[in-house]
Amino acid sequence: MAKELNEDTGFNVSIKTLMGIGAGMAAIIGMWFALQAYIADAKNLPAPPDPEVTRMEFDMKDQMIRNTILNTQEDITEIKEDIKRIEEKIDRLN
Repeated sequence: MAKELNEDTGFNVSIKTLMGIGAGMAAIIGMWFALQAYIADAKNLPAPPDPEVTRMEFDMKDQMIRNTILNTQEDITEIKEDIKRIEEKIDRLN
């Protein structure tokens, strides 16, 4: 049979448990206020400047990308040649 809760119902909680609950609540409340302070400070910071990309920087990055593509294309050509040689060796063995 289930117990009924009313104003006469009692329960026991140790002092150690109450202190633990209080310490946990204090820690959570403290973190909340610290977070609010960090947010307030962040709102007062100046906005970062817009990044300006100079023409020289753009040209250098463009050239680097083009060189990377060409190098990759050369690597692929070498790999294809190696695969052909390997296939020829396999065909000779069979």
